Amino acid sequence: MGTWRDNVRRVTPYVPGEQPQRPVIKLNTNENPYPPSPAVLAILREMSGKPEAGNRCEAANLRKYPDAEVTELVNAISEVYGFDPAQIFVGVGSDDVLGMVFLTFFNGNAPILFPDVTYSFYDVWAELYRIPYRQIPLDENFRIRTEDYVNHDGPIGGIILANPNAPTSVSLPLSEIRKILDANRDVAVVIDEAYVDFGGESVLPLLAEYDNLLVVQTYSKSRSLAGSRIGFAIGSAEMIKALSDIKYSYNSYTMDSLTIRIGAASMRDTDYWKATCAKIIATREAYRPKLEELGFTILPSSTNFYFATHKSVPAETIFTELKKRDIFVRFWNKPRINNHLRITIGTDAEMDALVAALKEILAAFG
Repeated sequence: MGTWRDNVRRVTPYVPGEQPQRPVIKLNTNENPYPPSPAVLAILREMSGKPEAGNRCEAANLRKYPDAEVTELVNAISEVYGFDPAQIFVGVGSDDVLGMVFLTFFNGNAPILFPDVTYSFYDVWAELYRIPYRQIPLDENFRIRTEDYVNHDGPIGGIILANPNAPTSVSLPLSEIRKILDANRDVAVVIDEAYVDFGGESVLPLLAEYDNLLVVQTYSKSRSLAGSRIGFAIGSAEMIKALSDIKYSYNSYTMDSLTIRIGAASMRDTDYWKATCAKIIATREAYRPKLEELGFTILPSSTNFYFATHKSVPAETIFTELKKRDIFVRFWNKPRINNHLRITIGTDAEMDALVAALKEILAAFG
């Protein structure tokens, strides 16, 4: 006789980066080292204001359900990016958006395609939703080979590519994405642009030409709001309608009122988030040669992190020794990348501490 355990859906879950609850130098989850826009702080002050002090007591509105259509935030994204609100979908972080994407558009019997080394949530969602998939190997330099997605064998159910890719940090030019789209007009092609604001080339301009293209972005990286969980997708009105139908069949009220207001204010403060991205890019380029002088090989980065390997000291050793010094980076014990580290770009002070620690470690183990 069976038990309830026989009916449990089982998957190997995605493993997020460690979130230590003590002060450390945290370079393991690609968060932005700078605070959110001052406009966000103004919203938080307003929310906690007391009516007797003459302020709007927005906190009182938390007794009500939020706007299920997230109108204020959708309108802000529409203003900044220049797309009709009907072409915009908002979710609780890009993970929520991407989960809905898998559930909505990858519903056929043919396998979807994505790289073998990429965001490690993709295969988890495919397994969770029972979606057939095929992982296409990156080349020996960890680059996506366009021809693998143009000249694939047999029918496919869709394509999803992180561009720039993670954890490799390498980006694919717009011209190459166009080739993939031209060869696959009959399936959804999803481009996950979580890191595009740090030097990648967005495919948003191609939306006018391809009604099967969906672009996903996030607030977690360039807008310093990983803790608020805001992601969005832009595509044809038909694709967004399909996504929304799934969302409203799953959970209508996915984003709280405070996050909606914060998201709208942050989106409109374009000068601020572009300035913080510029600072991160400057730090990335300034510290790259310093790590290379220590014997690291680093792939060309269009992101807010390095993908690095050392010429003589194993990545796991460096990872472990850095952790002993309260410096956290990311290491995966997986095929092809088990001798690489992903290192988030921090402030200059944090990067100085990293370099100093690496010198000490390499002197001891090199």
